[in-house]
Amino acid sequence: MRIKTFEEYQTAYKQSVDDPEGFWAEVAQQFKWRKPWKKVLSWDFNEATTKWYEGGEMNITENALDRHLEEKGNQIAIIWEPNDPGDEAVRITYSVLHDRVCRFANVLKKHGVKKGDRVCIYLPMVPELTVAVLACARIGAVHSVVFGGFSAKSIADRINDSACTMVITSDGAYRGNKVIPMKETVDNALDLCSTVKNVIVMTRTRTPVSMLKGRDLWWEEEVKHVDSVCPAEPMDAEDTLFILYTSGSTGKPKGVVHTCGGYMIFATYTFANVFQYEPGEIHFCTADIGWITGHSYIVYGPLCYGATSVIFEGVPTFPDAGRLWQIVEKHKVNILYTAPTAIRSLMSFGLQYVKDHDLSSLTKLGSVGEPINEEAWQWFKQNIGGSHCPLVDTWWQTETGGIMISPLAGITPEKPTYATLPLPGIQPVLVDESGNVIEGNDVSGNLCIKFPWPGIIRTTYGDHERCKQTYFSTYPGMYFTGDGCLRDEDGYYRITGRVDDVLNVSGHRIGTAEVENAINMHLGVVESAVVGYPHDIKGQGIYAFIITDTKPDDAEMFRKDISATVARIIGPIAKPDKIQFVSGLPKTRSGKIMRRILRKISEHDMNNLGDTSTLLDPAVVEEIKRGAL
Repeated sequence: MRIKTFEEYQTAYKQSVDDPEGFWAEVAQQFKWRKPWKKVLSWDFNEATTKWYEGGEMNITENALDRHLEEKGNQIAIIWEPNDPGDEAVRITYSVLHDRVCRFANVLKKHGVKKGDRVCIYLPMVPELTVAVLACARIGAVHSVVFGGFSAKSIADRINDSACTMVITSDGAYRGNKVIPMKETVDNALDLCSTVKNVIVMTRTRTPVSMLKGRDLWWEEEVKHVDSVCPAEPMDAEDTLFILYTSGSTGKPKGVVHTCGGYMIFATYTFANVFQYEPGEIHFCTADIGWITGHSYIVYGPLCYGATSVIFEGVPTFPDAGRLWQIVEKHKVNILYTAPTAIRSLMSFGLQYVKDHDLSSLTKLGSVGEPINEEAWQWFKQNIGGSHCPLVDTWWQTETGGIMISPLAGITPEKPTYATLPLPGIQPVLVDESGNVIEGNDVSGNLCIKFPWPGIIRTTYGDHERCKQTYFSTYPGMYFTGDGCLRDEDGYYRITGRVDDVLNVSGHRIGTAEVENAINMHLGVVESAVVGYPHDIKGQGIYAFIITDTKPDDAEMFRKDISATVARIIGPIAKPDKIQFVSGLPKTRSGKIMRRILRKISEHDMNNLGDTSTLLDPAVVEEIKRGAL
């Protein structure tokens, strides 16, 4: 399954394009199947339908757990690092994890959860979250994990959209120096829901909670009354594995549906190859399991490949900005996969929190979530990776199920800020506004994928038309990523941000990521976000929202200095027209900047900000609105 050299990558890529079905059939044969598939692939992008391994029967938990028991039963599957560094870490072997998953699967069955039922999981980053996810998959129930920081309204929207019959939660959660009341939030959500029959509550913070007779059950009590034998439910490869909601620019969140077979194969294949995972390595993905990154690269990909995965309950800056580096040192982490937002945040504290920690165990670094700017790339590579660790800048989406364009660690020659080359099986194309394919290198356009891959979105739950309109109607016959992209003279891909984040200034196409990269290189800038706004002369002007490490003494002079930096790095055409200094940016709980909110503010359209349910700190938006230029 694992590619070992760049020549092997080139051979595999060619085979995957010349004979996609043969290529993916060969990969799939390395997994445990109950029954072979009848057809490798059938697809029609005009109808937004894709099916992989039809008729094949399997269960993802047999691949993530059972098949490892004989040889790896005593190997650590999960290392759990709690919020408080003073608390002891927990190590769980494959055999113990298997036991816990089977027990909890029997709890679900005891309370009437069956194949096809939807289960909402609203838990902190504790081992029970992985157990709950796998227990659902074990019995064929569809899990819908909701990030542990969402509001009651957001949870209710998701429960109602997919008609969940059960919620799994905890009394509370620790996040940094805060205690978050999880069960109370669920209770408030359930006032707006009618389909939930039971709530299972695990104990984490010993926060007092209301427990309703006949509905609410304690996790710890329930697992005492079941055994640890639970045969895996046979699943068709195209049965739904999970629903994961993503925020839309308008209206309610979209329930992205992934299925059992194709998702398993793609998540595992990409994990093995992008991170070049070696047996015995410790893989630490800092994402939350409530997001696709956590699904694919904390739970399913690593476990299906027999890896050891770190789950971290806390935040990178608690109790101080050395927390991630302390975890790396403590657990001798080999692979660290994190987000540019986290990197930039930790950069702002300088090296004082880095220098006291031994990071020599690191062999590979990864970046995910947004295009990484060059300054953050270099800082991460040099100060965390000691200049010797390969750094994989991974581009993918909730809808793709796994990594699509990325270097393979230590194999693909790197280029800062470039996602580089597509993985085998991924056929990207750049198209212009009219949908014409742009050939050759040293070009830019809208990024589409012209051929299906096993991890592709199957539908948006309960509304296939929405899936069709969102992803397959802009450029008929292709999956439209919504991202702008450039392909350089070497054929390397660089994501320039969402297509509506590509500015057209006096006829020049400028990526917001490019301008942000330049701004962030200026001394004293911590982070920036750039959007376009209507400009009488240029068509679009450039509006920059900038966080500085200290409040500028002379704001106007600082603005001029920043403009000079941008002009020097990109050219005068890219100089911001407006610069607003802010204390924070509107980010989702997964760390992405919600640029559409900034666009609305830059246009002074303050009353139509769209769906803000995923915002980490709504107060930031109010502050930015007050200071709008």
